[in-house]
Amino acid sequence: MLFRRLRSRTVHHERQPEEEYIATAGGGGGGGEWRSLTVWRKSLVYSCTGFTVIDSCGDLVYRVDNYIGQRRGEVILMDASGKSVLTVRRRKKLRPIENWQVYEGEADDASRMSRPSSQNQPICTVKKHVNLLNANQNVLAYVFLGNSDKRYAYRIEGSYPNRSCKVLDSSRRVVAEIKRKEAMNEGASFGLEVFLLVVGPGFDSGFAMTLILLLDQMFS
Repeated sequence: MLFRRLRSRTVHHERQPEEEYIATAGGGGGGGEWRSLTVWRKSLVYSCTGFTVIDSCGDLVYRVDNYIGQRRGEVILMDASGKSVLTVRRRKKLRPIENWQVYEGEADDASRMSRPSSQNQPICTVKKHVNLLNANQNVLAYVFLGNSDKRYAYRIEGSYPNRSCKVLDSSRRVVAEIKRKEAMNEGASFGLEVFLLVVGPGFDSGFAMTLILLLDQMFS
């Protein structure tokens, strides 16, 4: 896989492997085009909670199926075939600010033991923004590459309960957006359970969907 190849590369004056994964792992809408995905806050599997994501052609792209009894604090994003793409895991250590880590593929103990330790490092760490001084009231969370928490790579702004968010890079360029989905018929509404994820060119749509999973844990 692309991410594994990048981990073995010696990097000098280049982006870090985690950033390369986020930017080029695929599904980001290449060719300068933005990609629009419809997100349904519901699993297609009976007795499960989760998400269903389809593209503009109506094809299933991603799914999240949270089974009863599944490990708390862990959510797995799968592709249409059920293969694990990314795993979101809440950090266990007691910290004043809630934070999560994102891993490539499945991050259970059995899977991690079968891989080299270099492949078990998180792609990123995401921290929920806590507004203590009424500053940056529009900020929801910060995304840091790998285990670092010194300089954020992305920040998420807006209101997830209203399904109105933007993901901005360190240069404040918008790389992805969450929007309300407008119905074709005037006066009709999809509500909050069906909304849009719009992904910019070069930004991985799977990673963007993972940010939605994180926001859902933070604000739902």
